[in-house]
Amino acid sequence: MNKELFLQTLRERLSFLPQRDIEERISFYEEMIDDRIEEGLSEEEAVAAVGSVDDIVEQVMAEIPLSKLVVQKVKPKRSIRTWEIVLLILGFPVWFPLIIAFAAVMFSVWIVLWALVITVFAVGVSFVAGWISTLPVALYYVTRGSFAGAGSFLGAGMILAGLGILVFIGGKYFGKGVIIITKKYLLWIKSLFVGKEG
Repeated sequence: MNKELFLQTLRERLSFLPQRDIEERISFYEEMIDDRIEEGLSEEEAVAAVGSVDDIVEQVMAEIPLSKLVVQKVKPKRSIRTWEIVLLILGFPVWFPLIIAFAAVMFSVWIVLWALVITVFAVGVSFVAGWISTLPVALYYVTRGSFAGAGSFLGAGMILAGLGILVFIGGKYFGKGVIIITKKYLLWIKSLFVGKEG
């Protein structure tokens, strides 16, 4: 892909941004391509070194605040007609509760995922606390001369410690997964405001 086609495609894919932001990003990538050409790369190699348009658009969507996307999407491209305003007002009792309900469901799903992460770590802490509580009991059995009882409590404590370690390791990966899901979720919400333009 040559420089002109790359920049034109990027401009079209970034149409969800305000015009000033589009121009800033286009001039940034144009300068980046020019710098690579000056370093000795061909035009096609310089464009390839910058990255794909899809990757750039995804990165821009991840960086841009949701509020900026909403303002850009809500800003009318033309004047709103009277009948459209009347329909918006009359439809308010229908569309507003639906939007609120959708947002509440999405928020509750997000809360439940983070509550599960906290629960997993709480279970890990309880396993470790159970292991710690077996130590004084085992010591008590040792002072009484019951080595079998002490051994059984130490064994149970080791099992609890092992389970605690496994739960903490699983919780760590589960937490990372929820963070990844949260990022993808936010990108999805942004893509709703971008629509087919981006």
